[in-house]
Amino acid sequence: MAESLQIRRIREIPSPEEFASQIEQKNVPAVFSGCAKEWKAFTKWNVSNGGLDYLQELVGSSIVEAMLSRSAPVFYGDIRAHERVPLPFSTFIGYCKDLLQCEDGGQDSISQLRKHEPTGVSTQQGDFAMGEESPKQIYLAQVSIVNTENVEKSQLECLGDDIETPAFLENKILASINLWMNNAKSRSSTHYDPHHNLLCIISGCKQVVLWPPSACPFLYPLPVYGESSNHSAIPLENTNFSLYPRAKSIDEYSRKVTLHAGDALFIPEGWFHQVDSEDLTIAVNFWWQSNMISGMPEHMDAYYLRRILKRLTDKEMDRMLSLTSTSKVNHMIGASGQSSNENADFNLNHQEVGGKEKLEPGFSLRELEPHELRSLHELISLVHEQINCQPANNIATYQSVFKEEAVKKLDKANLHNLEDDPIANIVWNLEPHVFQIVFLTMAHNFPRTLEAFVLHALSPVGVEVLTRKFEQMDQRITPDERSQFYQKFYSVFDNQFSAMDALLNGKESFACQAFNNVLVQYLGVNLDGPKPSLQ
Repeated sequence: MAESLQIRRIREIPSPEEFASQIEQKNVPAVFSGCAKEWKAFTKWNVSNGGLDYLQELVGSSIVEAMLSRSAPVFYGDIRAHERVPLPFSTFIGYCKDLLQCEDGGQDSISQLRKHEPTGVSTQQGDFAMGEESPKQIYLAQVSIVNTENVEKSQLECLGDDIETPAFLENKILASINLWMNNAKSRSSTHYDPHHNLLCIISGCKQVVLWPPSACPFLYPLPVYGESSNHSAIPLENTNFSLYPRAKSIDEYSRKVTLHAGDALFIPEGWFHQVDSEDLTIAVNFWWQSNMISGMPEHMDAYYLRRILKRLTDKEMDRMLSLTSTSKVNHMIGASGQSSNENADFNLNHQEVGGKEKLEPGFSLRELEPHELRSLHELISLVHEQINCQPANNIATYQSVFKEEAVKKLDKANLHNLEDDPIANIVWNLEPHVFQIVFLTMAHNFPRTLEAFVLHALSPVGVEVLTRKFEQMDQRITPDERSQFYQKFYSVFDNQFSAMDALLNGKESFACQAFNNVLVQYLGVNLDGPKPSLQ
């Protein structure tokens, strides 16, 4: 993880101005040690010091909305994996008290917990049959204390007097304040929130794993159009890396923080987080909208969407070109059936092209350096191989075998990764000066080969590599040299517009694949079209 994304632990509570400019604006998490220690709740809700009795007396039999999950102690955010059920708060406190007594007296926790089974918990699937583990399948998650967007959803307003909004949030327009309480150990699934979040621990302990929004591709977000689009699809246990290969890298981007009673964690919007809670942990969180989102006028949404998708697509194209290795390149070059010692197949005494055109000085095969000649030979061999032709030993034959009507166009449309294409690999590894010499020599000596190379042998990734090499070369040569290069390069084509179309179509196909990868990795959406690359 980049140094700029490291999580700081801050022991001196910042002012509102310091928080806004030095912490919130950077959109990086921070831990505030002892932030909630002065709250009434820190003392009165202390589980080990009568806090459960206090809460039961204060809240009484009020009905709260509890999360019920059969996958407990793991609570997945996907609404298909849990239900929200009404539960008397006093019943939940009963579970907590029994668990506390079990810990103190070493009694059987299950039998004690079952003493407080509710007589009926109504779910969408009918009455929930409370089994032995059922009390541990209930979690008070996001029970509203204050909800400024919908006052009627505030279920525990009576707890508001015991908590204090931290001074550095005094200028924020809070969306909600919520209670989070579990009686047994629990795990929340990996997700992000659309608001800034300050998570304050009142009693107990939580461990939080965080990932920056840029790690989204490794976390496999659920489809953006789904009801749980802010959650990761990766299960928390027994991850199948054959289904989620990118998930092998998630630890490289994660940071873990441990929060004790009194601590608070700022979780910026968009940061993925997964939370483990110890037994009998109580927390309160504050949500508020970021200035970036609240200050973005709606009429600019489409523009920013296009800009962001374009930037992510450009980064994905760079990633797709960085997957190769030297050993892989060498292996693929060898797969052409030619070795670096087979340069003798060339007739180095050629003095004319097609029996008509005299070679210009400086482009004789004899004048090439060994590594330049080897690269030229490997490229020509691969082009011939791909159109089911065998290389010949004289230039006249090279000219004749590539008559347009004889060329068998290959289906290269699905080659979008560099390591899958030996031609693209060779070109990618040419230094700009060598690239210039090799392709000028090909244009002078083997024009039909160059024509077939561009029109029929290049895959989308090959076109992208070729045009990027053009750019690298252009930065190193003079304007006159550039003019001479492109004039000779395009002179080999009977129809120069066809060549330009082939290159533009290849580049757009490569970019389309990168765009689809972006949709899969960041939005969980796979459009019809080329199969996305999952590396």
